[in-house]
Amino acid sequence: MRAFAPGRVNLIGEHTDYNHGLALAFATADGVSVTITSRGGNTVEAVAHDLHEQDRFSLTAPAPASGWRAYVRGAVAEVRALGHVLPGALIEIRGTVPQGCGLSSSAALVMALCLGLIESGGAPPLPPLELARLGQRIEHRWAGAQTGLLDQLSSLSGLAGQAVLIDFRTLELEHVELDLGAHTLVVLASGDSHHNATSGYNRRLEECVEAAHRMGVESLRDAMIQDLHMLPDVLARRARHVISENGRVLAAVTALRRGDLDRLGQLLDLSHASLRDDFEVSTPAVERAVSVLKRAGALGARIMGGGFGGSVLGLLPPDAAPPPGATVVAPGPGAHPLG
Repeated sequence: MRAFAPGRVNLIGEHTDYNHGLALAFATADGVSVTITSRGGNTVEAVAHDLHEQDRFSLTAPAPASGWRAYVRGAVAEVRALGHVLPGALIEIRGTVPQGCGLSSSAALVMALCLGLIESGGAPPLPPLELARLGQRIEHRWAGAQTGLLDQLSSLSGLAGQAVLIDFRTLELEHVELDLGAHTLVVLASGDSHHNATSGYNRRLEECVEAAHRMGVESLRDAMIQDLHMLPDVLARRARHVISENGRVLAAVTALRRGDLDRLGQLLDLSHASLRDDFEVSTPAVERAVSVLKRAGALGARIMGGGFGGSVLGLLPPDAAPPPGATVVAPGPGAHPLG
């Protein structure tokens, strides 16, 4: 049994998913594929290729799993917890999504694993939302990253030529035509790898929860700019980012529908400034990458993903060439079995 799941590019709407907010993202052509070969016994073994590590790992190993191994161990355990019978197998993993660059290599790995494991056990596929929540549990319980559902839903709902507007309060999805004409979206790695579980990601989530509690709302989705005076400075800035970022997501959808790519570029710049100043998730290396893209003529550029490193997304006009090291990205199909 083989399965594929793509990485994702979040066009705009960062750190909004766990605040019941909005995001506009798309699945990429790059992703992770798994091949699961059944064999006798109950031992599950995995081997990774093209993940910066080429290593074989048995789930019976006594040492705690880390890195990609934690996701494999978690996927097997959580799929079994659903009542699926998983016989002994060899799992081969191949990936083309760079790790630690904000393109959600972990969600691509987890979604491919879950699809493949469920199919190989002969069980019917899970509905997309249940599959996304399964992936989220693996991130939480086995990797220690308290992520929202952005990465999983983006990977599962991809369509060629389309972005998807995600409402994380209702979990409604709306596909939006991503018609850039001769413009291009590019991703440039900053050189700083980020890891959600060990960066300040979980701390930002805690700050947002505290800000919502102090404002008397269920989540920052319901917070109002005029009420920020109720918060101490740090929490006020965290809340201001989330509130304003939700507005930028809706403005970006409007700009795309009007074909106003200059406005889209401005929104990317505004998002980056908010992530840098109010949410404080940028780094000097990220700022250098933003400058490189702007010097190349980008209409807008912003840090992408959880922050504290990773990649920068830029929108280039037709006459601008991607700078060295930048990769052109475009929406592709979502996660699916390969047979």
